[in-house]
Amino acid sequence: MQHTLRPGLTHSLSFRVTERQTVPQFYPESPMFRAMPAVFATGYMVGLFEWCCTELLAQHLEAGEGSLGTHVDFSHLAATPPGLTVTVECEIVAVDGKRVAFRVRGHDGVDPIGEGRHERTVVNDAKFRARAADKAARARAA
Repeated sequence: MQHTLRPGLTHSLSFRVTERQTVPQFYPESPMFRAMPAVFATGYMVGLFEWCCTELLAQHLEAGEGSLGTHVDFSHLAATPPGLTVTVECEIVAVDGKRVAFRVRGHDGVDPIGEGRHERTVVNDAKFRARAADKAARARAA
């Protein structure tokens, strides 16, 4: 991690919601999800919030480093139909060794849609990929 990584840094990201990010499309294998209204799915909101945080963090990582989401604590406050643009704002609120905590909130141009905290851990990307590949190999062998 670079010495520039510190609390107070902010970033924003905007994303136009399409049908693809709605609840019926989230797990199309689920009859329950397919029957729900076509609004921005909570799972996609979580991913969008993480995306904003990863973009901010990536600006302050060394070559060969990456980050993993390790904790999410978000409230989904309002439904967002397709066609609206969600703007996410994140702020680093703490850096503790390799652990970075963020405050995150999103707005769809009409309503605040979500808010909360997220934590990411900085990792050596090659080591993480190797461990994941080893686990996949062990699972195939079992």
